[in-house]
Amino acid sequence: MQRIIECVPNFSEGRNKEVIDAIVASIEKSGGVKVLDVDPGEATNRTVVTFVGSPEAVVEAAFQGVKKAGELIDMRQHHGAHPRSGATDVLPLIPISGITLEECAELARKLAERIYTELEIPCYCYEAAAQKPERKNLAVCRAGEYEALPEKMADPERKPDFGPGQYTERAAQAGATNVGARDFLIAVNYNLNTTSTRRANAIAFDVREKGRPKREGNPITGKIVKDENGKTVMIPGTLKGCKAIGWFIDEYGIAQVSMNITDINTTPLHVAFDEVCRAAQARGLRVTGTEIVGLVPKRTLIEAGRYFLEKQQRSTGISEEEIMKIAVKSMGLDDLKPFDPREKVVEFLIEDPAETAARERLVRMTCKGFAYETASESPAPGGGSISAYMGALGAALGTMVANLSSHKAGWDARWKEFSDWADKGQAVMSRLLALVDEDTAAFDKIMAAIGMPKGSEEEKAARAAALEAATLYATEVPLKTMKAALEVFPIVRAMAEEGNPASVSDAGTGALAARSAVLGAQLNVRINAAGLADRATAERLCAEAAEIAAQAQRAEAEVLEIVNGKI
Repeated sequence: MQRIIECVPNFSEGRNKEVIDAIVASIEKSGGVKVLDVDPGEATNRTVVTFVGSPEAVVEAAFQGVKKAGELIDMRQHHGAHPRSGATDVLPLIPISGITLEECAELARKLAERIYTELEIPCYCYEAAAQKPERKNLAVCRAGEYEALPEKMADPERKPDFGPGQYTERAAQAGATNVGARDFLIAVNYNLNTTSTRRANAIAFDVREKGRPKREGNPITGKIVKDENGKTVMIPGTLKGCKAIGWFIDEYGIAQVSMNITDINTTPLHVAFDEVCRAAQARGLRVTGTEIVGLVPKRTLIEAGRYFLEKQQRSTGISEEEIMKIAVKSMGLDDLKPFDPREKVVEFLIEDPAETAARERLVRMTCKGFAYETASESPAPGGGSISAYMGALGAALGTMVANLSSHKAGWDARWKEFSDWADKGQAVMSRLLALVDEDTAAFDKIMAAIGMPKGSEEEKAARAAALEAATLYATEVPLKTMKAALEVFPIVRAMAEEGNPASVSDAGTGALAARSAVLGAQLNVRINAAGLADRATAERLCAEAAEIAAQAQRAEAEVLEIVNGKI
């Protein structure tokens, strides 16, 4: 899984376009990130920038943004409606995929240390990155705002996590930056079949974590109950990590429950949707659809699609595209206007179309196009890519039998058993499809190394090293194909034994394809290993390949025995 994080720094400048453009340019020029949004506010005198990328690239881009803001913004001259403490006020790192919140928190702490060490800008760490429990709350870190910094920096209890024990000229100019890590926030509106804001609010109070004030007697008009400290006693709502309110939207002519989900791990989108539906139904209303405001991680839609499939007792072992389609339809994401995951999912927005197309050149072809490309004068794709594709087809057949079995009339009680097998098949198939292009890419590396200059001794040495590395890679890739294809056999065997009897021949064909994938890839391991100068490594890889090939032949024979016994 690709490792992606989001960063949403807030800079204390919302009026000077030149300054804003310079800060954004410094972020983009650092490389490896994609700026998704730049939102300046004149009244707040604040600009929110949203960008994503790999953890390393995002951290570097964030640092460059802080550096440029620290050069161009003088906090002694800053005034705006929004609370602030520095030229870069807040700097949260947000996990999107392939990385945990805890890992983002560690990155945030290291970034804060670097900002102070290299830029002399003091930093507080908040939310998941907090080094003191009370500083999990951003408001605590920013208490008193920029104007309170002289006093806070001199106080051992309130001084920055990274910074001097006194107010400095640099702090006077750039202020203090709050660096943190938090979960992705999803802004979502639930459409209701009513025009009543009061009823929408009632649903919002039912579900939001804060809940509603406790009242004496009448729950709507009764006197609000206070505790011994004079604070309002609240009746908590049903959803953790959710803020919500009801409102009327003139554009659509309906009332909505508007919600911010601040903890998507505790309360995923689909859980919130179901709970709002339940609360609406309890009040005689119905949720007609859902409107996502901004972006969501891909996992949000995948988790939702799988959830609704499981509620239907349907197999989840289908393509990601189909799973997301189920999510869209189940939550009515296209109720008010078309919903295109390509425009709303973070991972899709940061893809480089040209790079993705190049990486998936072969698997994006039609069956006919792939066959014609293989048959051409070009030496690649060759046996390695074909082996990977045969393995993928074997996994696909096992997955098909699992899905058919899951949906077979009279077998409803076994849907989860077959769904789990289909999930395994989808995972193996995806890996093998990726190896179709990777094998050809490995061959291209060898050709690139062969084409390197060899005039001087230095050039010869560099060429030899590159060729050895490329040859090793070209040996390891088909070995990965062998290992992945070997994983097809437990799937097709289970389907031959327990799956839909009408599809037993498909399970057998899957075994044949997997065996061919393993043996074909073994040939590529052997022929590429022959070119390695490191003979010990070559022998080790060939021995491993031979053992996998033997396992595959035994597994194929066992599956075919089962299949032939049922035909």
